[in-house]
Amino acid sequence: MTMNMYLQLQEINRRPALFEHYTAAELWTDEHTSSKMLDHHLNGSSDFSSRNTEFVERSVSWIVRRFGLAENKSVADFGCGPGLYTTRLAASGADITGIDFSERSLRYARERAQSNGMSIDYVCSNYLDFESDKRFDLITLIMCDFCALSPDQRRALLDKFLVHLKEGGTVLLDVYSLRAFDSREEHATYAHNLLDGFWSSAPYFGFLTTFKYGSEKVVLDKYTIVEERRVRTIYNWLQYFSVEALSAELEGRGFVVNDVVGDVAGATVDPEAHEFAIVARKPVDV
Repeated sequence: MTMNMYLQLQEINRRPALFEHYTAAELWTDEHTSSKMLDHHLNGSSDFSSRNTEFVERSVSWIVRRFGLAENKSVADFGCGPGLYTTRLAASGADITGIDFSERSLRYARERAQSNGMSIDYVCSNYLDFESDKRFDLITLIMCDFCALSPDQRRALLDKFLVHLKEGGTVLLDVYSLRAFDSREEHATYAHNLLDGFWSSAPYFGFLTTFKYGSEKVVLDKYTIVEERRVRTIYNWLQYFSVEALSAELEGRGFVVNDVVGDVAGATVDPEAHEFAIVARKPVDV
């Protein structure tokens, strides 16, 4: 028993190879955690899952102005969640599509759109697998979702953006900066019902082990959740970027970088800030 416990603890604290495991669906499709995630999304004073309401309002106003959204424009919001952006963007008159693989979040988004008399096309799909005959003027990927993807996934997603954008269409996405990477530290912690019961409705013991991959500028938060009848491990990878590195990724897939801003509300770039956003265009000849 002692050796078994030792080996289990050793595995909990094992540093995996970079992007060795990918468990994003655990957050969004599990019955309990998806409910908790939706609660956090709808907490307008928190930035845990979605940005706070005041920021979202400013962000939508800037996006509508910056990209001239109106009845003749179409927008796809990848990772739309419960529709905090899509519902507001629809008020511009633009044709809005939201893609997410959380049934719970999309159910809320659809109900909200219906109650507001809005026609928004919501698609339940992992956005890495999204396919459509539609072509969009603007694609958004907000809340630094791009950072949670492996290099292969990012390349595939950028290629998908190119396919689904109209010629001259643009993509807007935000990422965590190298300043944010520098602020992260490796550590290990443990608690009964870690994160106040976020991971399960049943009692559990939660372990969080954080690893930094220095040369790659990646951080892993590795959660091990020990319940009476099962043990789960959730891997939350985050890639951190310089402006130059992100621009190179986009340009390497055929995009033209048009603008770099401090965030998706159009702030001025701050070298000390923990995030920034980029606007890139699909060339007319792609």
